[in-house]
Amino acid sequence: MKEETQNKIDTSDIAGEEVHEFVTLNVGPTHPATHGIFQNVMTMDGEYVVDSKQTIGYIHRAFEKIAERRAYYQILPLTDRLNYCSSPINNMGWHMAVEKLLGIEIPKRVQYMRVIIMELARIADHNVCNSVVGVDTGALTGFTYMFQEREKIYEIFEEICGSRLTTSIGRIGGFERNWGERAWTKLRAFMKSHPARLKEFETLLTRNRIFLDRTIDVGPISAEKALNYGFTGPNLRAAGVDYDVRVANPYCSYEDFDFIVPVGTKGDTHDRFSVREAEMWESISIINQAIVKLDAMEDKSTFNADSDEFVLPAKEKVYNNMEALIFHFKQVMGETAVPAGEIYSAVEGANGELGFYVVSDGGRTPYRVHFRRPCFIYYQAYPEMIKGSLLSDAIITMSSMNVIAGELDA
Repeated sequence: MKEETQNKIDTSDIAGEEVHEFVTLNVGPTHPATHGIFQNVMTMDGEYVVDSKQTIGYIHRAFEKIAERRAYYQILPLTDRLNYCSSPINNMGWHMAVEKLLGIEIPKRVQYMRVIIMELARIADHNVCNSVVGVDTGALTGFTYMFQEREKIYEIFEEICGSRLTTSIGRIGGFERNWGERAWTKLRAFMKSHPARLKEFETLLTRNRIFLDRTIDVGPISAEKALNYGFTGPNLRAAGVDYDVRVANPYCSYEDFDFIVPVGTKGDTHDRFSVREAEMWESISIINQAIVKLDAMEDKSTFNADSDEFVLPAKEKVYNNMEALIFHFKQVMGETAVPAGEIYSAVEGANGELGFYVVSDGGRTPYRVHFRRPCFIYYQAYPEMIKGSLLSDAIITMSSMNVIAGELDA
């Protein structure tokens, strides 16, 4: 029975038999199983997928062209709407791209604080992805557990920046304010309680016979094909390639942290699930290391770079000093000179290499902006990964790839 449901069928034989009548099935654009607004037009032979064609662009919002007509400070909210399951990583990636263009040096304390934010966002994103994989195999309980944990992470974000989902967290050069005591208290409480909750979630699925039968050998992709398609992130590492931007091109002083890069072997749904689970444990370790490093620092007040030209003045100065108010206005509206140049900056997003290509001609807005969205790149492999599989397995494969509509279309 396992071979019948999981091994791919020979679609060429089916196509050669006139007795077969294929059915066209629209999965999306507003189908619950897609977890987003995009469409798969599937050619079905009974329950088996013979072919699939994707239709994207349902929520295309022209982010890149909007960004080319906005000042650098005004582009930050656009990045929230890429992968909205881990908005802070998008935010930090944009800040670092602009800082690279401006040549701003970031203090170690700020870098470690950014690491904490990004790893929290990675945990939240992986929690959602893996719990949804569980839902699509018929296990709802773990989903409710993990959403409680995501809520705790969002409460930390809320304490730091006032927002939860679309965070717009941080500013060019660092953060808009120092973290309050309540933020640190919630962070430490989460780091103390979350490992037990994550372990509890794993006990529900990792040795569950039904879950294993539904995920092993489902939606596999080889390392060679994954590289040819341009995979990055957990989907590439699940295929056995240990590429991680944090290690290959360290940023935010990731070289100061000890962590491993989890990899799989088959590149199937089970490997993708397992890699994300292992990455959450590594993120927990990185955050704990960052907290220790920050506690050891004598300076507890620095929260942005020493750059009067590009860093926004403190709010109390803006409210009470005319020069600070004017300077704040000029920065936000793009009246501060930005040097001409061309840069590419990338971070390890929850779904892979999240890149920002920026060209400046010295004007108040970028001449050209391009967001490298990992979803957009690896989703092209989806038809090949599900061809010949059962429809129910195709749905699980999509969930394990973590295709986020906002990041897909941009």
